[in-house]
Amino acid sequence: MAQRILVVDDDKSIVKVLAGYLEQAGFGVLAAHDGETALHILRRERPDVVILDLMMPKRDGWEVTRIIRTDKDLASTPIIMLTARFEDMDKIAGLELGADDYVTKPFNAREVVTRVKALLRRQKLDQRSPATARVLVNGGLRLDVDHHTLTVNARRVDLTRTEFNLLEILLANPGYTITRDELLEKALGYAYEGLGRALDTHIRNLRRKIEPDPDNPTYIQTVHGVGYRLTGECI
Repeated sequence: MAQRILVVDDDKSIVKVLAGYLEQAGFGVLAAHDGETALHILRRERPDVVILDLMMPKRDGWEVTRIIRTDKDLASTPIIMLTARFEDMDKIAGLELGADDYVTKPFNAREVVTRVKALLRRQKLDQRSPATARVLVNGGLRLDVDHHTLTVNARRVDLTRTEFNLLEILLANPGYTITRDELLEKALGYAYEGLGRALDTHIRNLRRKIEPDPDNPTYIQTVHGVGYRLTGECI
């Protein structure tokens, strides 16, 4: 069965264009033109990826993202946000709520398809067999790669898929500085200059969840002008 993508935008012409490119790439497409309908489709159909506009009637993209990330049955669904705004704060707000990626309108539909493929490819890599399962431990962090869970000082902490991917990469390479492009490539499946701010936002969200003091991080250190490094040793 073809993987299914839910496209949500109150502009029907955008939905039509994206649907055409996605179907040409072999995906099944579901469509909604407001947030309320999108949530009904999500709960009924369980699509593989959601492409979600921010500015919509009957629940905007921020609210839909918040609901998805707090619903245990939907929380792992990858989300790509569409925004017509250019303010960085809009993009950051979406990422902080748990979106995996964002695209600013006007956009190249082929690029959107590429990002969908990258998220799905990353998701497939995450679904490891028990034979290759690993548990990564560093200080109070315990990341179970197979079961996709994290505990911090024995307390369960929920991560978005992108946050989990980033932490796994850092935990697997303790003491090594990983460049920003490498982190983006490995966590999202692609990298380009415009996602630098998005990476910083994901790291900031991750620090809030795992650090005793996010403003003075114990685990994830910034290597200015290069990338990030996880301190300590992983066992």
